[in-house]
Amino acid sequence: MADDVHEVVIVGAGFAGICAAIRLKDAGIEDFVMLERADDIGGTWRDNRYPGVAVDIPSVTYQFSFAQKSDWRRVFARGAEVKDYVDDVADRYGIRGHVRFNTEVVDAEFDEDAHRWRVTTADGRTLGARFLISAHGVFSKAKQPDIEGVEDFAGKTIHTLHWDHDHDLTGERVAVIGTGATSVQLVPEIAKRVERLDVYQRTPIWVVPRPDVRVPPAVRRLFGALPPVRWAARTAVSAGIEIAMLLGVTNHTRLPFLVKGIRRLAERHLERQVPDPELRRRLRPQYEFGCKRPALSNDYWRSFTRDNVDLVTEKIQRILPHGIETVDGEVREIDTLILATGFQFLEYDSVPGYPLRGEGGVDLRDWWVENHYQAYEGISVTGFPNLFLIPAPHFATSWSWLVMVESQTRHAQRVISHARRNGASYAGVRPDAQRRFYRAMDTGHEKTLFLDPSCAGSNSYYLDRDGRPSIVRPQSSVTARWRANRFPLDDYELRAG
Repeated sequence: MADDVHEVVIVGAGFAGICAAIRLKDAGIEDFVMLERADDIGGTWRDNRYPGVAVDIPSVTYQFSFAQKSDWRRVFARGAEVKDYVDDVADRYGIRGHVRFNTEVVDAEFDEDAHRWRVTTADGRTLGARFLISAHGVFSKAKQPDIEGVEDFAGKTIHTLHWDHDHDLTGERVAVIGTGATSVQLVPEIAKRVERLDVYQRTPIWVVPRPDVRVPPAVRRLFGALPPVRWAARTAVSAGIEIAMLLGVTNHTRLPFLVKGIRRLAERHLERQVPDPELRRRLRPQYEFGCKRPALSNDYWRSFTRDNVDLVTEKIQRILPHGIETVDGEVREIDTLILATGFQFLEYDSVPGYPLRGEGGVDLRDWWVENHYQAYEGISVTGFPNLFLIPAPHFATSWSWLVMVESQTRHAQRVISHARRNGASYAGVRPDAQRRFYRAMDTGHEKTLFLDPSCAGSNSYYLDRDGRPSIVRPQSSVTARWRANRFPLDDYELRAG
């Protein structure tokens, strides 16, 4: 085992890693180190800097409950402002001093004799960790399209996760592959300055209006002067989103009409923005609203009515050195190719994104193939002691990522503190506890919208390779938070070293 040994190693310095670090500090644990592959903190908001990037839920809900910001400039904050918030929280809680930048983790293996994780970095160094928190996030690894010739394109290729702000799109012929949430934000921004924009669509996306305005200075001052008012606003907005998602999506079989009502709102939005019925037909999804995460925009659909924007729905045959050929034989020449193809979102080989071997040398990816994609309380896996994954299967509740992160890091904090109080060097979730939780989740999934026949063809990232919505925790965030504070600690087996 390496000499560089710590009580806790945290992989990643995005929101999840920072929250985990704050939880450790609250528990009186200072012997921890954070390994960050980049040269700055911020995760998603450090990496995603494409034009138009912003949160897709109101800013008041996209913040930690213990570090609320009173002066958000817009109802839906732009990416740069969210990054500023990340920086402020990290500085306020003294997190940066624990971070080792430009340090990528490439392997982790549990030492069964020492009850420690052996963590290897890209430069060949090894660290020891009594506990390992893998805060790898969900939008950290780009998903590349499986299209012939994509590597042969002779022009400029940009994936939205790695936007090149030095490249000027003005006057260029540009192609965007993908029509997910990223494309919804990107397309209206770049359509204003390119000569021609071709948007290649495989699966349409539902879009609803985004009520985004600047927050008046008087409101910001009020939130700063009266924290209870700020709390009330956050609670009211959060509750509205939570109830709509919980009743319409998580418990869809009970109240299916709620989703249909929201779909009608989206359909009217499409009719107002796109007068041409044929173009509307091509843009309208054929699956139910909510089967995949919908987007919010006031100008995405309208962008396709511009003279310089074309929607291409024919399947791509191949990418050529100077253009794209579709299956109908048409070739469209372009100068820049933009890949808005998303992320490796909670796929077996992207959680955590590096080989991770537990007891008996079992690789986590192989364990999931054999036992289905599952994790106790959305964070721990039996056979992988002293390990906490953020995120993991059964992680996602109804709304804000940060609410989920707070719950999961609280879970990890409780287990680590429990082990330390009892002089234990090993804390592994019991197989029966994990089976019990998995059965509850699997039963709950049957009520969700995602398994409804109306979701066929949605190409939803909520579904795993077995066709189950395994990332979804079919409960409210309130329940998840309650469980994080109340789950039985004896669901973990403790052993002394």
